[in-house]
Amino acid sequence: MNSRSWPLRLALVALGVVGVALASKVSIPMVPVPVTLQTFAVTLIGALFGWRLGAACLIVYLAVGAAGIPVFSGDAAGLAKFQGPTAGYLFAFPLAAAAVGALVERGWAGASLLRLCVVMLLGSAICLGIGAGWLATAIGVGKAVAKGVVPFLVGAALKSLLAAVCVKMAAASLGADRTA
Repeated sequence: MNSRSWPLRLALVALGVVGVALASKVSIPMVPVPVTLQTFAVTLIGALFGWRLGAACLIVYLAVGAAGIPVFSGDAAGLAKFQGPTAGYLFAFPLAAAAVGALVERGWAGASLLRLCVVMLLGSAICLGIGAGWLATAIGVGKAVAKGVVPFLVGAALKSLLAAVCVKMAAASLGADRTA
């Protein structure tokens, strides 16, 4: 993506922000952290956009939410989201997209759907790890793992598989395997 024009990259960032915002709307309320499709969108963006543009997209997403536009789960917005129980997950989004993008760009995912799924799982693990770390400061490590990691493991695996399939489909439709 780095060789693409600035207007195209800006359009992709805008599309990515909208995609993550829409993914936040698919939500199952849980306390203290809801289940959303955001990690699916984050890892997908990282794989498709690459590490630089993927991370930039998620930084813009966070800035848009901080500015008061309701792009976070539960139609939330504002700086308060960066102090609450889900702040660590939000902070992890650019890092997860960058990690996934970097691994895909370096060919780590290869042509294998399984390897690409593992890359996506790594992105989800980054979100869960940083998110639970932040959450642990408020409720303790044991509760953070019990409430902020364990309930999300099956969903992370399913979202990672779905994201990997989507990347493979996108690569096939463009006539080039982006993950090779």
